[in-house]
Amino acid sequence: MNRAFVSKAFVTVASLSLLAGASERDPENPTCPAEPNWASPEPMKLTTVERDGMKVLLAEGRIDASLPARLKQTLDSDPMIAEVWLRSQGGNAIAGNEAGRIIRSYPGLPTRIPAGWTCFSACNFIFMGGNPRFVDQGGVFMVHMFTHTADRWIIDDAVIDGSEATTELIASIEQSSALLATEDNDFLIRMGISRKLLTDVMYQQQAVGNEDDPSTRYCLTQAEVREYNVSNGSQ
Repeated sequence: MNRAFVSKAFVTVASLSLLAGASERDPENPTCPAEPNWASPEPMKLTTVERDGMKVLLAEGRIDASLPARLKQTLDSDPMIAEVWLRSQGGNAIAGNEAGRIIRSYPGLPTRIPAGWTCFSACNFIFMGGNPRFVDQGGVFMVHMFTHTADRWIIDDAVIDGSEATTELIASIEQSSALLATEDNDFLIRMGISRKLLTDVMYQQQAVGNEDDPSTRYCLTQAEVREYNVSNGSQ
C-alpha cells in the first residue's frame, strides 16, 4: 500500500492537553517553550503504534550512532508504517543526517512533529528526510548553531594546557565546522529545504550565550516552517 496515500487520509488533531503549556516561554530563548517536550536522554526508541487506523513509527529520544541501522531495520520489517513522528533533543549529527537520508529512500514516507512535541538539533535532519513533512500547530521545530564547541570543558582544558593546545583545538574546530557547514548545505539542497534556513536562521544563532544575549536556540513559527519549506505537506 502506498505510504503517501495512507498519510493523506490522516489529519492530526492537536489535543488541548498538549497545547496547555504552549504560552510558557523560555526567558533566555523567548521563541521557544520553557520546557521543550523532547523525550528522555536515553537512546532513541522506535515504537510502532496504531493512530486513527494507520501505523505510525514513534521515534523518541537521543540520536546515537546505532540509530540509522535500527531505523532501516524497523522500516524494512514493516512496509505498512505510514508516518514517522519525531520527539528528540538531538544527539549525533552524522547519525541524524544518515537517518534522514534513510527515510528519504522510502518514497512517500512522511515525517511529522505532532502538537506538543519538540524536534531539536540533529533531529531536524531526520525530520527533513520526510516527503512530505508536517509540523503540526503546536509542534516545535527548534534549531541552533551547529558547532563543535558545545563541550565547553574541552575548550577549558585546552586553555589550561597552554597556547599550543589551544591553537591546535581552534584549527581542528575550524576544519570540522567548515566540513559540517558543507554537509548541512548539501543535505538541505537534496531534501528540498531552502538554504536560507541555514543562512537566515541556524547560522544566526549564537553557539554560546552571553550576558547581553543568552539566546542560543530558535523555534520556527508556522509561517517560517512554510517559508523555508521545512513543512511542505497539506494539513
